[in-house]
Amino acid sequence: MTLLLFLPACFALNMAPGPNNLLSMANAKQYGIRVACYAGVGRLVAFMGMIALAASGLATVLYASETLFFFIKILGGLYLIWMAFQLWRAEPVNSDQTMVQGKSLMQLARQEFLLAAGNPKAILIFTAFLPQFIDSGRAVESQFLVLGALFLVLEWVAIAIYAFFGQSLRHWFSRPSMRRLFNRLCASLLGSAGIGLLLAPRQ
Repeated sequence: MTLLLFLPACFALNMAPGPNNLLSMANAKQYGIRVACYAGVGRLVAFMGMIALAASGLATVLYASETLFFFIKILGGLYLIWMAFQLWRAEPVNSDQTMVQGKSLMQLARQEFLLAAGNPKAILIFTAFLPQFIDSGRAVESQFLVLGALFLVLEWVAIAIYAFFGQSLRHWFSRPSMRRLFNRLCASLLGSAGIGLLLAPRQ
């Protein structure tokens, strides 16, 4: 049941048109899909560090107070719904604003890394989103490892999809109505997961 909630909500987060995904589109538009996917490794490295930090902090919280963890789950569910609301109302962003100049693969990967590491919303995702799917009665670190690995795999898929959009479907995706529809699809998945977590019984 947890994975059934986690996978669609996680993929919605991965696919949300944030700055890194728009950068993948721009990279693919100029350098091709393969280069954009390789450059995305920089983003994954940044996220690995954030997941490790969130996992260590979460373990401390869980071992200290199960009641506190329960309230964190409630706040996290509300946070998902808030994110869904913001994404639903968001104005579509033009991917042409993220166009890049001629750069090497290492420079592109470093750009992905710095953009992800400098985004304060990213660490909030790992501290407020992943904990919602942790069973406090089981080993925390191993669960975080599995969920973190799944997040990174889905993030890699999102990189490839946005790279494909950037190279092959940029004219379709450049239409504001299509970007708005995409935003609202992601918002619906996030909102459904948040409601599901709020209604789920305490573990």
